[in-house]
Amino acid sequence: MDDPHVAPNVSRAEIAVAASAGVAGVSGSFAVAGRTPEFVVAPVSALVVGLAPGAVMTAAIRNLGDAGHLLALGVAAVLAVGVLAGIAFAGIRLGARSEVPYTSVAVGGVGSWLLAVVATGAPEQSLATAGPIAATLAVAERGWAVGRESRGARVSSSRRKVLGAVGSLVGFAGFAAYRGASITGVEPGPISTVTDDETHAEADRLLSRADDRSFDVADLSGLVTPTDEFYEVDIDNVNPNPSDDKWGLSVTGEVEQEVSVDFEELSGMEAVENRLVTLRCVGESLNGHKIDTAVWTGVPTSELLDEARPQGSDACCVLVRAVDGYYQEFPLSALEDSFLAFGMNGRRLPRGHGYPVRLLVPGHWGEINVKWIDEIEVLADEQKGYWEKRGWHGTGPVNTVAKLHAVNRLDSGSGERVQVAGHAYAGTRGIERVEVSTDGGESWDEATLSEPLPGDDVWRQWRYEWDAEPGEHEVVVRATDGEGDLQPRAFSQPYPSGATGWVSRTVEA
Repeated sequence: MDDPHVAPNVSRAEIAVAASAGVAGVSGSFAVAGRTPEFVVAPVSALVVGLAPGAVMTAAIRNLGDAGHLLALGVAAVLAVGVLAGIAFAGIRLGARSEVPYTSVAVGGVGSWLLAVVATGAPEQSLATAGPIAATLAVAERGWAVGRESRGARVSSSRRKVLGAVGSLVGFAGFAAYRGASITGVEPGPISTVTDDETHAEADRLLSRADDRSFDVADLSGLVTPTDEFYEVDIDNVNPNPSDDKWGLSVTGEVEQEVSVDFEELSGMEAVENRLVTLRCVGESLNGHKIDTAVWTGVPTSELLDEARPQGSDACCVLVRAVDGYYQEFPLSALEDSFLAFGMNGRRLPRGHGYPVRLLVPGHWGEINVKWIDEIEVLADEQKGYWEKRGWHGTGPVNTVAKLHAVNRLDSGSGERVQVAGHAYAGTRGIERVEVSTDGGESWDEATLSEPLPGDDVWRQWRYEWDAEPGEHEVVVRATDGEGDLQPRAFSQPYPSGATGWVSRTVEA
């Protein structure tokens, strides 16, 4: 007769093996797919984000920032492990009732593979999920068989199963962390691979000009942001990974004729050019760092709109859609000077910035500069975009801001000379001047501005130095745009229409 005190240990062992198999399956998938759509956690993450109420998403952005994405990815990973562990557990229970050897392996392996295929649509990559699960179950079942052959060794068999499963898990997880972290999906090359040499040379000239006009100020980024430092904000935790030959863009809706182009047609247009454009996130804090500038290579959107011919008074606005399911609505007039970019700082767009093509809309918040764009639908009636449905109002022109990001002590030979510096941006309105107060706003001096760069939608740097008396100084900065309007003083949080106010900082001399 079986010892009743042993059964709970066996049950715990089965749960431990199943959990180990689930973790091994997720680890194996990451080892092969990395953070691409073929990663088995990716569709779960998209589902978590898609089902989250707007109020929850807004609260996460306001209170957690980028950490909110990591939290959502973690939740998705736990859910994926749980589902795969459930399949493994079902295999274990069926195997315990079957006289056919390694039934658990077959059930767990095939079941997890089918689930991964349905979720990711990638049969070959799904083997990386099923294989580790099958291997973990095989090791565990072998430990069980060896234990049964030993006299009175049911507890020993449970331990063997757990130890075997954990050993498999450690191996898979270690390999996944090493291998998967290096997988980035498409690897963009120089734009010269898809344009002529002169276009590439012009991008290099703009980069050089921006470098020459950038202030040499410690802790202040230059006028062009290195691509790997450019901010990223996306609705999902795993970016799309489209290819040139499978990408296409359509202009549909209230137009005389619909227009579609593939990547070769778009990049081969005679209108290809380079532009310096600044992007700013509507959700960033007043003195935040989610504002950057790059040299973009692409084609004016008007090349496609002119061919499609929107139907006059019937067309009020556009709904722009992306490969990842994101969409944004804004006035049709905002597209007049917009840009379809496929290059960034002299190279093809990275995945995180919209490969193969993204939209740039001058002077507007970053959220409507849709990445991975695949459709422009001209509308007769207004609709709400993705973030508008969640309470944000970020489709309008950006707010004017002067940011204070650098404070340096200079060697003046006598006394304490302090240097403060930052960037100023007002969209297509431009920046006329930046003023600095070192006494909390009682008096103001004009800062030195960097020489303007080519383009209508580009930030400028500013810097200011003064001989400071010992003690604390409340430094305040404000900007005046190119239309003569002073940056609003009243402070507001980023939600729902972007942060406003004068940036201030206490500086110790």
